[in-house]
Amino acid sequence: MKNSTQHTLVKAGDRDSLKELLRRRLVECGWKDEVKLMCKEIIKENGQDITYDALLAKVTTRARSRVPDIVKRELLQKIKNQLLLQEEKMKITQ
Repeated sequence: MKNSTQHTLVKAGDRDSLKELLRRRLVECGWKDEVKLMCKEIIKENGQDITYDALLAKVTTRARSRVPDIVKRELLQKIKNQLLLQEEKMKITQ
């Protein structure tokens, strides 16, 4: 389902606008700054020689869990709305 949802959103040209909305909301709520601090702490704990992949592995789960529920709900609602709109358009053209 994830692939078909992505395909539908890409085809409709909505994926980029949804990504931009998510980026803006994460900046507005301070998530981006919080993740930046997490990364700095991990680098400080592990030294400057930590690889990007290792840093990513250490921060990903924590960062995802810190995304505010309101941002998740807003994005999910936008995705649902776009999919419903695309479904309606398909029904009209058939």
